[in-house]
Amino acid sequence: MKLKEDMNPLLLQVFRSVVWVYSVITFIPWYFFSGAGTNLDRARRIKARTVSGHPAGPYRAINSQQKLVAWLHPGVDTLDKMFEHAAVRFPQRDCLGTRVVLSEEDELQPNGKVFKKVILGNYNWLSYAEAYEAAKCFGSGLAALGQRPQCNIAIFCETRAEWIVAAQACFMYNFPLVTLYATLGPTAIAHGLNETEVTHIITSKDLLQSRLKAILCDVPRLQYIIVVDSKPTSWPDIPRGIMVLNMDAVKEMGSRPDNIAVDHRQPQSSDIAVIMYTSGSTGIPKGVMISHGNIIAGITGMAERIPDLNETDTYIGYLPLAHVLELSAELVCISHGCRIGYSSPQTLADQSTKIKKGSKGDTSVLKPTLMAAVPEIMDRIYKNVMTKVEEMSKLQKTLFVLAYNYKMEQISKGYSTPLCDSLVFKRVRALLGGNTRVLLSGGAPLSAATQRFMNICLCCPVGQGYGLTETCGAGTISEVWDYSTGRVGAPLVCSEITLKDWEEGGYYSTDKPNPRGEILIGGPNVTMGYYKNDAKNREDFYVDENGQRWFCTGDIGEFHPDGCLKIIDRKKDLVKLQAGEYVSLGKVEAVLKNCPLIDNICAYANSDQSYVISFVVPNHKQLMALAEQMQVRGTWEEICNNSQMEKEVLRIITEAAISAKLERFEIPKKIRLSSEPWTPETGLVTDAFKLKRKELKTHYQEDIERMYGGK
Repeated sequence: MKLKEDMNPLLLQVFRSVVWVYSVITFIPWYFFSGAGTNLDRARRIKARTVSGHPAGPYRAINSQQKLVAWLHPGVDTLDKMFEHAAVRFPQRDCLGTRVVLSEEDELQPNGKVFKKVILGNYNWLSYAEAYEAAKCFGSGLAALGQRPQCNIAIFCETRAEWIVAAQACFMYNFPLVTLYATLGPTAIAHGLNETEVTHIITSKDLLQSRLKAILCDVPRLQYIIVVDSKPTSWPDIPRGIMVLNMDAVKEMGSRPDNIAVDHRQPQSSDIAVIMYTSGSTGIPKGVMISHGNIIAGITGMAERIPDLNETDTYIGYLPLAHVLELSAELVCISHGCRIGYSSPQTLADQSTKIKKGSKGDTSVLKPTLMAAVPEIMDRIYKNVMTKVEEMSKLQKTLFVLAYNYKMEQISKGYSTPLCDSLVFKRVRALLGGNTRVLLSGGAPLSAATQRFMNICLCCPVGQGYGLTETCGAGTISEVWDYSTGRVGAPLVCSEITLKDWEEGGYYSTDKPNPRGEILIGGPNVTMGYYKNDAKNREDFYVDENGQRWFCTGDIGEFHPDGCLKIIDRKKDLVKLQAGEYVSLGKVEAVLKNCPLIDNICAYANSDQSYVISFVVPNHKQLMALAEQMQVRGTWEEICNNSQMEKEVLRIITEAAISAKLERFEIPKKIRLSSEPWTPETGLVTDAFKLKRKELKTHYQEDIERMYGGK
């Protein structure tokens, strides 16, 4: 999508002429020295094809047509072997890094709220040898506390170095690790702990205080709580029979000669490594059983899509490690000797909410080369930068727009623009530290506008990936040379994908021009199923005649001629209206999220009604500007509840829907503006910021009745 070039047509023509002359002079030497021709060939080549000759598939990557790949190194088929292999190969290299907190203070905001602000120092690093030794001692200490092989142990903790050390200890000593999101509700946390019958839990001081203490009486089997924070604290209100220990004390216990010398049973490839509770967009969370072999296969497939991945790379970890995207990304990095510096969404950039003005955010200090993100975070960056562009002087804005449109034309041909990158986009690139070479988006579909914007302004390839907890996060990842948008790439070398006809939705593998259907993923990365849930296992998983395990995703995709997959719908998001039209709620949301007025949107439809309605989280800056233009006064909440504002936003949304060619019956007829953002803490979205439709429906029940004429 081009940006509007608001300048004198004559000046615009002069600019284009100058650019044309510059391009002609520099093109030939640049073309040969940069290898642009090779990159263009790579982008256009066939990346996957059907191995059966049938348009339904299964489709495999070109380099795994004969056999799917299950491991990185021969014999390294479990996670403890993988970590040992990395520690032996890169003993002195930095492994896990944490920033030092120099000071913390409360800052009063103009609206009367108090925000906690921090000033952070440099990163302190554990080497691979030190991290391996710490994991070994911690695992030994857990064994000394009565934790037994193949008996579940839980971790309920923020993303930090101690999480990975604890996880590696559990992998090493064959303790299946139960992972729980820090933002799950109390009922869901207690359900996960009781279902898996854990006696030991690893957590942080903050989460023990704020989330765990309230439910300890509901988890009768719990005996030990290990707190990862280094400062010992006394816990007077802990129920009798539960012992609270510090991580360092457990490591010290494990390092004693009589404990460290005790033989421990190493895991097999088929043993459970992780029981990962998905925050799920429906119902209570399900525990997905993931074997060592599943994760090894998944990270092998992911690593193959990151060119030149090696020990000189730096990854920034800030997404929840209890989510398969972050855990897989960090294990990919560890398997290749990269260093991982830890962060959080509140301290990521210089402008982040917890960073004191004038001090440095984590990306500025760490300067990562690799980064994973969910679309919600990328949409935020996109909207923030575009807001800043709107505030520029006319000259600055014109230069930005011209450079943006020029670069978009060039990258669509497979060419780079070093001059634009250094003169115009350097400051935007600096938001993520300035060294990012690969940015991977996962967890939910990324809009084409945001993906193209990130490609252009961050000066690095932005790849989309597709996978689920049930497939270890692995499925597809687009190649870095592929600058197309809206697609998720070809199957990874560990996976194959087939399309299953879905009659109700009207999707068939015989559709023209591209085969379409429900996406089924098969391969060694497909997990063992749901913990204690045979009925759901029979519904979602199956094994074919060749012994290959498959997962039925519920997502609808289409394969393009080059073997790349595009996600086009979801079975659960399809609603049949009163007149018989089918509406894909996900499609409506994806289109309308590109509207600058919208930060988030949930489309909703009742089958006994004739139209779609929507709940909208408006963009604060855009809505306030609109309110000023319409001379509507009041607090943020009053503006969101103003019927005049609702009508005007609906008019703008309708225009955006028509220009995006949505069908008449797909366009929302009524909306509700939400003054509160949807965060995992509110329980209305998952940790990956996917909508929880059931919870949103309950939350907005009165509004649904009002918009459908019930009240």
